[in-house]
Amino acid sequence: MITLGIVLLIVGYLTGVQIIWILGIVAVVLGAVLAIAGRTGHAIGGRTHWF
Repeated sequence: MITLGIVLLIVGYLTGVQIIWILGIVAVVLGAVLAIAGRTGHAIGGRTHWF
């Protein structure tokens, strides 16, 4: 999710499309929150592990 967000940020910056830039920011923040919650041992989406 974080990688997708970074790619969207780069594409949004290079093309100048504002909505892609915003989606990139949202994806990076959401990915960071999920990564932090997963590392602390909280179940995400009803699952404790993602394989």
